[in-house]
Amino acid sequence: MDAITESHVTDSVADALQYIACYHPPDFIRAMAAAHAREESPAARDAIAQILVNSRMSALGRRPICQDTGMVNLTFRIGVRARLDWQRPLQQIVDDGVRRAWRQQDNPLRASVVSDPFDRRRNSGDNTPAMITVEMVEGDRVGITVSAKGGGSENKARFTVLDPSASVADWVVAEVQTMGAGWCPPGILGIGIGGSVDRAMVMAKDVLNEAVDIDALIERGPADSAEALRLEIYHRVNALGIGAQGLGGLVTVLDVKLRHFPTHAASLPVALIPNCAATRHVHLMLDGSRPARLDPPDLSLWPQVALDGAAKAARRIDLDALDQDVLDSLQPGERLLLSGTLFTGRDAAHKRMVDALDRGEDLPVDLRGRAIYYVGPVDPVGDEVIGPAGPTTATRMDRFTERVLAGTGLKVMIGKAERGPEALDAIARHGAVYMVAVGGAAFLVAQAIREARPVAWTDLGMEAIYRLRVEDMPVMLAVDTRGQSIHRTGPQAWRRAAP
Repeated sequence: MDAITESHVTDSVADALQYIACYHPPDFIRAMAAAHAREESPAARDAIAQILVNSRMSALGRRPICQDTGMVNLTFRIGVRARLDWQRPLQQIVDDGVRRAWRQQDNPLRASVVSDPFDRRRNSGDNTPAMITVEMVEGDRVGITVSAKGGGSENKARFTVLDPSASVADWVVAEVQTMGAGWCPPGILGIGIGGSVDRAMVMAKDVLNEAVDIDALIERGPADSAEALRLEIYHRVNALGIGAQGLGGLVTVLDVKLRHFPTHAASLPVALIPNCAATRHVHLMLDGSRPARLDPPDLSLWPQVALDGAAKAARRIDLDALDQDVLDSLQPGERLLLSGTLFTGRDAAHKRMVDALDRGEDLPVDLRGRAIYYVGPVDPVGDEVIGPAGPTTATRMDRFTERVLAGTGLKVMIGKAERGPEALDAIARHGAVYMVAVGGAAFLVAQAIREARPVAWTDLGMEAIYRLRVEDMPVMLAVDTRGQSIHRTGPQAWRRAAP
């Protein structure tokens, strides 16, 4: 057998990361198409349609599915008889591939990893280092599972150590109810049970990369207690009525994946990690002959889903002519098409705004009567105005909302997922509104952006403030000027008893 070289690994990792940035796994597309077919909630069905349309557009254009192109996670399964011609540590070999993927000129990916997790949080600039797990297995080959995990779903990871007699299903269902919609459902739940604290978390993340097969399991029935637990959690979570993007609906999870391992008699470690609507992974096998080869998926996998009906029912809003009467007339769940001026701003920009306001300083942009979009876009290529530019989780901005609304006169906020009680109170107090764009539809949303230029704090990179001009940007009113939220009323309306 030929030796597996460093370049085999580096080339394979770089190609795989570019591949998964643009292509959903085929099993995930089939599961989303099935979810769209059976979803009865108009809001959730429209959100799933946007995700499917965005996915096909990304595949055709070879551009990222989501602006959060993820943190790199790699699982190596190295055969004990494999011939390895490696002179450097595996971390260095892999990180060379990550850098190459993230800096590819015809499809640059968004660097999201910060080198310092404390105060400075300086971006590494190339998304390194990758997160690597290594397992020694039988055989003479090297298997690599390559995945990219976005922050929205990563932030919703949960862990506990239950009493051995406790119900895993009860704990998982209770945790999902507290997770909100920042993980961009519908997606997949990965569960690791047993082992140690660290082993359970590794299992939960790794099992997310297994093929979606819940429908086959439902049809044949469970063969053991682990499969029975998968089915129980699947049915109970979907019965919560959370739905796509947390808007209320029948489909919250597409599958529940589970892996277990022997554990201490006194313990029951349980890890829960969700995968979002930007599920991205691929499995590679190296035998020493060459780097792994990946062929684009057949475009016939994607269903032909039209968005025309939703657009016709949408109300057009001029962001350059907002007044209080217009804002007061908007209702939660109402579909909107936005045109005009839109500023961007995420966590770092909000922190700087609040610090400046507290010091009595003027901000570099005038937000009075304006709208802000919580987004960190991918860099543009070719003749693009902007790269994929989907929303980030709005909940992270809740702690800044009162100060920003009071100090700037801002009236419209756009992001994804729900707002917490603190933000809802501030929205109602200042007569503002909150709108949602679909997480996992970044390339589709970017088509509505006609102009984009940085106007403040460019040292923040993708977190700088941009001035955008948008035309018919599709959003939904999530919170009205009275603080009423569709993320509360939607799931309540669709909650039902589990079968």
